[in-house]
Amino acid sequence: MTAQNSATLPTTIAVKNPVRRGTALALLGVIAFSLTFPATAWGLESFGPWSLVALRSVLAAAIAGAFLSARRVPLPARAHWAGLAVVAAGVVVGFPMLTTLALTTSTTSHAAVVVGLLPLTTAALSAVRTGARPSRAFWAAALAGAAVVIAFVVSDGTLAQGGGLSAGDAYLFGALLVCAAGYTEGGRLARMLPGWQVIGWALVLCLPLSLAGSVAGLAYEPVHLTGHGLAGLIWAAAGSTFLGLYAWYRGMAEIGAPRASQLQLAQPLLTLVWSVALLGEHLSPAAPAAACGVLVCIAVTQRVK
Repeated sequence: MTAQNSATLPTTIAVKNPVRRGTALALLGVIAFSLTFPATAWGLESFGPWSLVALRSVLAAAIAGAFLSARRVPLPARAHWAGLAVVAAGVVVGFPMLTTLALTTSTTSHAAVVVGLLPLTTAALSAVRTGARPSRAFWAAALAGAAVVIAFVVSDGTLAQGGGLSAGDAYLFGALLVCAAGYTEGGRLARMLPGWQVIGWALVLCLPLSLAGSVAGLAYEPVHLTGHGLAGLIWAAAGSTFLGLYAWYRGMAEIGAPRASQLQLAQPLLTLVWSVALLGEHLSPAAPAAACGVLVCIAVTQRVK
C-alpha cells in the first residue's frame, strides 16, 4: 500500500481481511445513504429544494476542505480531474438535486424505487467502464434482488401513494443514471486515491457552483427554520454526502463496484424503516419477507465471482 493510500481517516475499521473490511465499509455507506431520503424530507420543512441541495453541498465541502487542509493533501494529478468531475456531477449535484425535486411530490417510500434499481445499474455501468466481468450467477442474483425490491415496493402500494408515473418519476430515473455513473467513476478513482479524497475533491470542485446556488436559492425560496429542517440538512451534508461516500468509495475499492453495488439492495428496505420511525409513514407486513429475500440475494452476490 502506498503512503498516499494509507492516508485515511482515523475512523478506519480495524479488520484484517480486506474483503471483510471492504464489505463492512460499504455497508456503513449503505446505512448512511438509507437515511438520505428521510433527512431530505426533514430538510424540505425548512428550505426550498434548490437551497437545500446547495447548502448541503457547501457544508459537506467545508468538512471535506477542513480534512484536506489539515492533512495537507496535494492537488490530485491532472489525469484524475475528469473522473472527479463525473463524481461531482453524479453524486454531489445530480443525484441530490433530482431526488430532492422528486421528494417535493413523492413520498420517501416511493423514492425507494430508485435505490432498488441502483445496484443493478451500477454493476452494469461498472462492467462497461472497468471491464469487470461478473459471473452469470452474480447477474442472476442481482436481477433477482432488484426484482424482489421492485415487487415489494409496487405491491406495497408505494407507487400509488406517490401518485403513479409523474414528473417525480422522471427525476428519480434521471437520478438513477447519474448516480450510477458517479459511483462507478468514484469506485475506479478510489483504487488510486483514498476514498475520502475522492469525495472531498469532488465537493471542493463543486464549491463555487454550490455557493452561487445557495445565494440564489436563499434569495428566492422561503426559509422556515425548524429543528427537523436543520437536522435533515446537517445529516444530508455530513452523514450522507461526506462520511457515507467516504466509507462507500473505500469499500468499493476493496471489493469491487459490482459486489459493493449489490449491498445497496438492502437500502430501500432500510429507508422504509426510517420512513416509519422518523416520518410516520406506513410499513407493509410484507417487509420482513422482502427483507429476507433481499438478504439471500446479497449473500449470493457476495460469494460468487
